[in-house]
Amino acid sequence: MSTHIIKASTEEETKHIAGKLAVLLKPGDVITLEGDLGAGKTTFTKGLAEGLGVKRSVSSPTFTIIKEYEGELPLYHMDVYRLEYSDEDIGFDEYFNGNGISVVEWATFIEDYLPDERLNINISYIDEQSRELKFQAVGTHFEWVLNELKR
Repeated sequence: MSTHIIKASTEEETKHIAGKLAVLLKPGDVITLEGDLGAGKTTFTKGLAEGLGVKRSVSSPTFTIIKEYEGELPLYHMDVYRLEYSDEDIGFDEYFNGNGISVVEWATFIEDYLPDERLNINISYIDEQSRELKFQAVGTHFEWVLNELKR
């Protein structure tokens, strides 16, 4: 498992990094996002959506669990925070093995359902504007993605 850390000084930089990642992804890819409330998980997803050509405004799916967006590839944006003490499977396999990109916020709450190969991203506060994005590749495809992102 390789790891790569990128610092972003603004929300726009965070979105730009996510947009660069978007062009490296393929159908069925799963991205997990961890970080404190307000760290920038949804901001990162907005940048990913822009990179995938999504035209709709992206917002957190906190109360709906999953929001779907159409772009060059479908984007499945999940916030599974409310499933913390649940063992409910809401069809994760259909999304994870589907024709789109799945982004899972608070993924540790559904660890048992996550695919073996994925890209884990942890977003941490540095200060009011700046964030540290720690990418961890799990699997050979995401090792390649991470190497390309480093360029």
